[in-house]
Amino acid sequence: MRWRWTRRAFLRASVRMTWAPMVIPASALGLGGLRPPSERITLGHIGVGGQGTSLLRNFLGVVESESVAVCDCMKSRRDAAARLVNERRAARGQPVSGGCAQYGDFRELLARPDIDAVVIATPDHWHVPIALSAVRAGKDVYVEKPLGVALRWDQALRAEVQRRGAVFQYGTQQRSGRNFRFACELVRNGVIGRLRRIEVWSPALGRRALDGSAERPQDVAPRDPPQDLDYDLWLGPAPWRPYCPLRCTNAGAYHIYDYALGFIAGWGVHPIDIAQWGHDEDRTVPIHYEGHGAIPSRGLFDTVAIWDVRAVYPDGVELRFMDEDTARPVVSRYRPFANHGTTFWGDAGWVSVDRGGIYVSNPAWAAVRWSARDRRLYESGNHYANFVECVRSRRRTICPIEVAWADEVVSHLSDMTVRLGRPLRWDPVTETVPGDPVAQEMLDRPLRAPWTL
Repeated sequence: MRWRWTRRAFLRASVRMTWAPMVIPASALGLGGLRPPSERITLGHIGVGGQGTSLLRNFLGVVESESVAVCDCMKSRRDAAARLVNERRAARGQPVSGGCAQYGDFRELLARPDIDAVVIATPDHWHVPIALSAVRAGKDVYVEKPLGVALRWDQALRAEVQRRGAVFQYGTQQRSGRNFRFACELVRNGVIGRLRRIEVWSPALGRRALDGSAERPQDVAPRDPPQDLDYDLWLGPAPWRPYCPLRCTNAGAYHIYDYALGFIAGWGVHPIDIAQWGHDEDRTVPIHYEGHGAIPSRGLFDTVAIWDVRAVYPDGVELRFMDEDTARPVVSRYRPFANHGTTFWGDAGWVSVDRGGIYVSNPAWAAVRWSARDRRLYESGNHYANFVECVRSRRRTICPIEVAWADEVVSHLSDMTVRLGRPLRWDPVTETVPGDPVAQEMLDRPLRAPWTL
């Protein structure tokens, strides 16, 4: 018998998680009224495009923080973000006192000693370099996913965060959703029996992009960058390329390999993160990877567009990672299809979770009530409030740097096995791909001068 635990039944009191980023009003956080300015955590926001502005709205709803500065390479974006901050202050009856500060260069924002932490939502190729600079400047960091475009960059950030004791929050906000936590607790407590395999899937660029037809000619023709964009700074450590409108859109930044790995990392990290959490493998990852996929052969898009990867953990549990089109006939056999999700298969049945709810193979699991003997997981009612509270308390966030690193390894090795067309073996002790010098070289990327890590 199949039974679905619906959002209405199960998540009535929890954070709503949808395709759009969560926006949580301060009144819903149980944090009371505004703290005096001297007691709030001060935030700077670096990258305030679509996702960056969504994060800004969410942090504006956290009453224990104060967003005091925004930074973006595009003036129109930082103007809009600063206006949003000032309007929110005015609506609360707070003095604007000169308004939210604006910066075109992140280094100027990081030089301010009065900023406690930064929220980084730039294109992916800038995440690690800016986060490194922020940690070295004494700031705590919230970093959007995916973490970086090269695992060696990620290693450098992990080492710096650990060495300096910085508070780090990864942007995999599903861990702060009650449905995801409960699904993982079912697995961790053996309700589904011994875990045997995991299926994860996510949105992808898709087959329509393989022949280049997803790109419009007027968007890929080189031209002068718009006057309000500092294009050289936007490129930063990425290779120099002539400007065209597609590069500096979300689609271009997500699906051009100079700037990202595509949705195999940028979206796929969400269900991978839940797979890691439920399997209790936040400190290790699969060690064997093999699979296939396709990359567009024409146009600017050149990240993996479709994929089907099988990976094996040291304990023998198999992870199957798919794009949504590949996953549809697989997942539809046992539950209604959604374009993303994580399914855990055990000896006694399965549990599957996505942002719409939870599906289980045994309806009795709906009535599970945990006892003091059962294993409970880190509970965060709000991903953004969790970060702010941890900046204040100095405790670990729900998604610390070690979690981000493990998620990244799965994303990057999945990408590499598709690109290389051969199986890969990961050594979690040496953090290398032994016996494969080409794959080993792919763990790093050069930075365009004068940028360094």
